[in-house]
Parts: sequence; C-alpha cells; structure tokens
Amino acid sequence: MHLAYPAVLAALLFCTGLYGVLARRNAILVLMSVELMLNAVNLNLVAFDVWLSRAAEETLHSGQALTLFTIAIAAAEIGIGLAIVLAVYRSRGTSDIDKLRDTAEGHETDTATTEPGAEKAEATA
Repeated sequence: MHLAYPAVLAALLFCTGLYGVLARRNAILVLMSVELMLNAVNLNLVAFDVWLSRAAEETLHSGQALTLFTIAIAAAEIGIGLAIVLAVYRSRGTSDIDKLRDTAEGHETDTATTEPGAEKAEATA
C-alpha cells in the first residue's frame, strides 16, 4: 500500500474534524470533532511508522508507541471534557457554546435594576 492512501484519508478526517470544531455550537459535537482530528494524527503516525520501518533495518516502532500515548491522553481529555460539559449543562441548562459565552460570569450586566443615582450614593457613602 502506498503512503498516499492513509495520508489522504488522514487529511480528510482532519479537515472534517476542523470543520466540526469551527462550525458546531454544541460542546459535545466539538469534543467529537477534536477526537476526529486526533484520530487523523494517529493514522498519520502509524502510516509513517510503517513506511519508515521498511527503509530501516532496526525498527523502534516509535510512531505506534506515540499513537498509544495519544490514545491514552485523548481518553483522559474526553473524560474530563465530558464531565465539564455535563456540569455546565446542569448549572446553565444548555451546552450551546455561543449562549455560554454570552452568559459568562463577570460579563453579565443588569442595567434594569440599577438606578442612575445609586452609583453616586454608593460613591459618597
């Protein structure tokens, strides 16, 4: 098998994941898109490891070892990310990224309850 086949497939997977990260608004779908991107990188690591092992007599299979490390890191990342998304969903009621950005703590302004003279009274007190 030529190196071009897995490389093209990895590029398509990565582009699909990148589109998902940039276009989606649901946090769980964004996490799934990040997983697609990581799997594209893993496919490239294994493909180049096999391609380079044919040229070298002594093979260390470092690409496959790095792929296993990446899978372990991705599993931890998705576990922590999903826990954060579920906690935010329980507290705010939505997992829409745009709505979460609008209601971030510290950026909420409640102008209807503040009176124009209230700030002067607080400043003089």
